[in-house]
Amino acid sequence: MRFIMFTNIFSPIRIGQLEIPNRLVVPAMVMNFCNTDGTATERYTAYHEAKARGGWGLIITEDYAVSPTGKGFPNIPGLWSDDQIESHAKFTKRIHESGGRIFAQIYHAGRQTSQFLIGSQPVAPSPLACPMIQEIPRELTQDDIAEIVEQFGDCARRVKKAGFDGIEIHGGHGYLIAQFMSLYSNKRTDEYGGNLLNRMRFPLEILANIRAKAGKDFPVIFRISGDELVPGGRNIEDTKAISRMLEEASVDAIHISAGTYGSFYGIAPPAAISHGWITDYAREVKGVVQIPVITVGRINDPYLAEEILASGKADLVAMGRASLADPEFPNKTARGHIANINSCIGCLQGCIGRISLYQPATCMVNPTLGKEVELQIRPADLRKKVFIAGGGPAGMEAAMVAAIRGHEVHLFEKSEKLGGQFYTAAIPPHKGEIAGFIIWQKKQLADHHVSIHLQTELTESIISEQKPDVVVIATGSKPLTMALSCPPKVNIVNAQDVLEGKANAKGRVAVIGGGMIGTETANHLAHHGKNVTIVEMLPEIAKDVTLSAREFLFKDLAAKNVRIYLSARVKELRPDGLIIEKDGREENIGSYDTIVLAMGVEPCNELSGILAGKVPELFSIGDAVKIRKALDAIAEGYATGLRI
Repeated sequence: MRFIMFTNIFSPIRIGQLEIPNRLVVPAMVMNFCNTDGTATERYTAYHEAKARGGWGLIITEDYAVSPTGKGFPNIPGLWSDDQIESHAKFTKRIHESGGRIFAQIYHAGRQTSQFLIGSQPVAPSPLACPMIQEIPRELTQDDIAEIVEQFGDCARRVKKAGFDGIEIHGGHGYLIAQFMSLYSNKRTDEYGGNLLNRMRFPLEILANIRAKAGKDFPVIFRISGDELVPGGRNIEDTKAISRMLEEASVDAIHISAGTYGSFYGIAPPAAISHGWITDYAREVKGVVQIPVITVGRINDPYLAEEILASGKADLVAMGRASLADPEFPNKTARGHIANINSCIGCLQGCIGRISLYQPATCMVNPTLGKEVELQIRPADLRKKVFIAGGGPAGMEAAMVAAIRGHEVHLFEKSEKLGGQFYTAAIPPHKGEIAGFIIWQKKQLADHHVSIHLQTELTESIISEQKPDVVVIATGSKPLTMALSCPPKVNIVNAQDVLEGKANAKGRVAVIGGGMIGTETANHLAHHGKNVTIVEMLPEIAKDVTLSAREFLFKDLAAKNVRIYLSARVKELRPDGLIIEKDGREENIGSYDTIVLAMGVEPCNELSGILAGKVPELFSIGDAVKIRKALDAIAEGYATGLRI
């Protein structure tokens, strides 16, 4: 029975002539799942089918390039040619058969692409390089502009012919249409530059061309950055004026996002950004238009989505990364199974971290993303007794999948709680949502009757006595240490113990190591009133932190006056201070009361050598094999559960 508290989410709404059954939207997100020629693949289709079956009211696909020279990623879809229609017609047929309503987002990247990708110089309203791409584009002539306007209309015609339910014009995130609308990127002095009406000429011509070729009744959404978050860029007042112009020009709905490549955190906000952080932009636009308004931005919880709708800030809620983490989000919400929703934790490792390298997207908390067919869980042919050593995220994932498949699973964890390094990772500022994934995993283990043995280290004697069919070693890692003489009254501790509250970092603190562990520990201590210094042997800190998250981490460290020594090695700890070597010279950087060791970790896997040849099946996974990101460890745990 549907929860009455989600009445707003599950009420229908119309976009143009199309009825949308609920208010939950999958926004366009680059996945890099298509062929390089822009045609649809089975992987691309299966990914969207999962969303359709999951109950999302509307699915908006990633950027369909209107021209091969307008794409910003290597494996995005395209409808710049009639030859591409057939594959996308098959795609939409399957989405409709799965119950979905699907729009194609169409776009031109403009200056936010590179010659490496498109084989020619990027184009833009003005010859100004994108701050991220750093390639000077060619300024479009008026003939060029007219040609691109026709390409948008032709693409829209193909979108309709391919069976899509509507179109979203991408006028946000600093792509070509946005470049024309903004004084940040448009420095023209002809009829396409200068005042707002001139800057709107390009998108309004595109809209008119689309209407002429796809029809007046074909639903059209316009996506726009409410605020570009860059010096001289558009703000919400500009956007409100533009929104009224778009409504008058027959747009059926407006989708309010934020940012450009020059403010990338606005496009894909990390965990440091608060939930629903730009809903007020949507509220402002909703106050000046009559058509539906879609909001987006770090919304990963059904209660939050319902509150946004109930308060009248928006008419629909787009939940991109929430749909990556759990494509069944709407169905689970409708059934009241809220605790079973696998929530996005804002890590950016698998989504932005991968597509920024032009690789197919994945998801840390959902290893099946992009592998919906290959990683289907099927019952095991033979029920086995499975022992898993280590209750971190990899071990729990393996236990969950093995148990769902019907095996008898026992999970052994030598500490008093599950979570492993992930429990520690949830402690620094902005990382608290990680704990939600641990809680979700624990619930899955309980629901599927995994036997949990806390404060019990799996040993050879236990295995010899109970004779499991399979042993999975997921014992994780242990901190690296260094030999330092310890003067009186100076405390030497490791970062993990500090974060877990097992050791107190008193007085002035020096953190030795500036990777993710060291910088986040330093940030944690600085937020708790400590005077902190970081010493890192490499020329930069936080190299293993995702780009957008790193930006906010650096802001935190600067705001808390954390001193940072780069390309520096610790030589010794004397009574009169900590001695480092930098640029070939020794330097005393002052006295400290606490030295925190955060030099990384190494695999902890003694058990595999002991058990080799002594059990029928033996697997080692995660950091117990090689130190990697949690993204890799969880995926390996899931895959191992399928192999048993």
